[in-house]
Amino acid sequence: MRDFVRKVNREYGTSVILTTHDMDDIEALCSRVMLIGEGRLLLDGTLDELRASVTSDRWLIVDIMDENVEINDPEASVIRREGSQFHLSFDPAKVSPADLICRIAAKYPVRDLFVENPPIENIIARLYKQVKS
Repeated sequence: MRDFVRKVNREYGTSVILTTHDMDDIEALCSRVMLIGEGRLLLDGTLDELRASVTSDRWLIVDIMDENVEINDPEASVIRREGSQFHLSFDPAKVSPADLICRIAAKYPVRDLFVENPPIENIIARLYKQVKS
């Protein structure tokens, strides 16, 4: 279905209005997002603008070789742990991803790691929460 929507958009210049709760569809297909909540337009822009309106945080996912280790860093907070894998949240305006990775790798036996944006569903949930409060 995604390939079909992309093809119709690309070949015919057809705009497609996609109403979905599938965040993977949104990230794969949408260059513009209109977010509606409680009958009003909350956001009209790109996914990057949506992210920036809620948070500048990035995530560092680190898989440590030693499951008995606890990661502590003053510029990052552990948001989730699954066995030896830690999900850290950090603000790249305060610490660069490269600096944080260097510090973590110097202190802990790292098996694997990667940096990503928080999932779009987390961003949207936080935006709706902000609107309700």
